[in-house]
Amino acid sequence: MISGKYQASPFLQKLVYTSFILIILSTGLLTSPTALLAGLVVGIFVGNPFPAFSAKASKYVLQASVVGLGFGINLYQVAETGLSGLVFTFTSLTLTMLIGLVLGKKFGVTPKLTHLISSGTAICGGSAIAAVAPAIKASAQEISVALGVVFILNALALFIFPVIGHILHLSQYQFGVWAAIAIHDTSSVVGAASKYGDEALQLATTLKLTRALWIVPMVLLSSALFKTGDAKVKFPPFILLFILASVLITFVPFVASVAAPVLLVAKKGLLLSLFFIGANLSLSTLRQISAKPFYQGLLLWILISCTSLALIYYWG
Repeated sequence: MISGKYQASPFLQKLVYTSFILIILSTGLLTSPTALLAGLVVGIFVGNPFPAFSAKASKYVLQASVVGLGFGINLYQVAETGLSGLVFTFTSLTLTMLIGLVLGKKFGVTPKLTHLISSGTAICGGSAIAAVAPAIKASAQEISVALGVVFILNALALFIFPVIGHILHLSQYQFGVWAAIAIHDTSSVVGAASKYGDEALQLATTLKLTRALWIVPMVLLSSALFKTGDAKVKFPPFILLFILASVLITFVPFVASVAAPVLLVAKKGLLLSLFFIGANLSLSTLRQISAKPFYQGLLLWILISCTSLALIYYWG
């Protein structure tokens, strides 16, 4: 067993870290789940030699990758999917916040931590938590715990959602809607959907970023609920760039002709971001997560995942 104090030599840490990056960039050996798993191996068992770099890179590489994936989203095709996916998204957001509040009281979780976990589950994981936290003046510990809970559940979703989808023979459309609704972070949504298929990836990415737009009203609502009138709404610029990329690929013929290499780079970037996210998880981070908040987040996620899956499976 590897203890919490174990650390490989700095040379071995850098060798393993850079080797995985080179494998991702130069080969097709790693998929989304295995890229995340590689990061977890580095973060937990070997040691991350560049934690600050990984933290920044995971954020910006993911955002750039999402923008690149926008060049694979044809708006005419999106319009053909109808309004059902958007209705599912709005309904799940409302139910998630209400159920999260009930579960938080049931498990005795503090109101702010309950709100952070519920917001992260309802909208877009770590991004929502980071945006909402200043609005409610959450403590550093509350933010760390909420992020830890969401990260663990995201890692599980990345591995098990495609398996469940194949077992139930979900269509590309059904899986794309389900992933966008029931998985927290954009990275895991895109990762799971990309493993399932290109059509699922396009739909899941579009609905997920539409879901992320709810960050703005959520921050304002959070400020009102916790009576902090000085909250500043930070609208993610990469969402606007994603929309712009979709517009260009739809209406500008030249852009469509060069979209293929951009999409290839974007998918490589997605794998890198998942590796960086996993590499920044450590045993000390896991120890900060107490049982009650984790049970709240886990049960909330299971309820939302199962309910949305049932609705999509039978009526989607």
